[in-house]
Amino acid sequence: MSGASDERVPEAATGSVAAVGVPAVRPVGEAGPTGSLGALAHGADLDPDCVHGRDFASAPVVLRLRDAAFRHPGGAGIGDLHFDVHEGEAVALIGPNGAGKSTLITGILGLVPLVAGAMDAGAEGTRTDHGHVGYLPQTADVDLGFPITLEQVVMQGRYRRLGWFRWPGKCDRQVVRDAIAAVDLAEHATTPFGALSGGQRQRGFIARAFAAEPRLLLLDEPFNGLDRPNREALLRTIRFLTARGVAVIVSTHDLDLAREACDSVLLLNGSQFAFGPTATTLTLGNVQRCFEDVGVELDEHTLVVPDHHGQ
Repeated sequence: MSGASDERVPEAATGSVAAVGVPAVRPVGEAGPTGSLGALAHGADLDPDCVHGRDFASAPVVLRLRDAAFRHPGGAGIGDLHFDVHEGEAVALIGPNGAGKSTLITGILGLVPLVAGAMDAGAEGTRTDHGHVGYLPQTADVDLGFPITLEQVVMQGRYRRLGWFRWPGKCDRQVVRDAIAAVDLAEHATTPFGALSGGQRQRGFIARAFAAEPRLLLLDEPFNGLDRPNREALLRTIRFLTARGVAVIVSTHDLDLAREACDSVLLLNGSQFAFGPTATTLTLGNVQRCFEDVGVELDEHTLVVPDHHGQ
């Protein structure tokens, strides 16, 4: 399939997992992502028009799937997955409801069993437990009445690095400030989390994932329900992250989002339909064929999927 070599890799068991701010294994091979959250927060010189056309051939692989399949016990799944994701690459997952987008994301996290093929989360087939996969689910349970600030929520992303017996230090507090600045919420750092708008809370959860300093960030329908200002802020954040070496996988039905922020596209419908550069993969013909068995309204920009449940 396009975008992936035929090289075989040994099957690797998934490690411990992290949702946003919860302990997990980051796929690593060599060094961490280039730059720091501090550089990310102050990366306003990034040219947003330079998102596409980057060459990832020499970049470290942070995720490799070879003929992989994930399946819920006794339930649905997704198979025939064969692609690489490189450091600094943004990949859009696009497919109809029930196509397996959320199953793929949770399978990468180890929450859905790998039942066939191989998955490797690290360059040159190496693995380590010293890092994180950042994960933002479609919905995050939170008690909006609980007296906690945005800054305290984002600090939760540091807990795995802190361990059981260490209090946050100067470095941890700086990482949290940079993560909040990266999502354009610096002025709300001490605001009660429940007092933020829905879009601001979504960006706060992403900042919590950033604070873990991941090499790979998984976003499951993060743009659902966001107004234009929050959408644009999140787009800027994705661009800044990938420019600093963080790989991002984002599921979406918004073709404009894929074109604006993603280097590659993975089309899914129960299995891998197509994978490759956005410009050559996200074509009208490919999208129509991928969605041909479901009722959608399709124009040049957005897929409108009735009764979307994010399966």
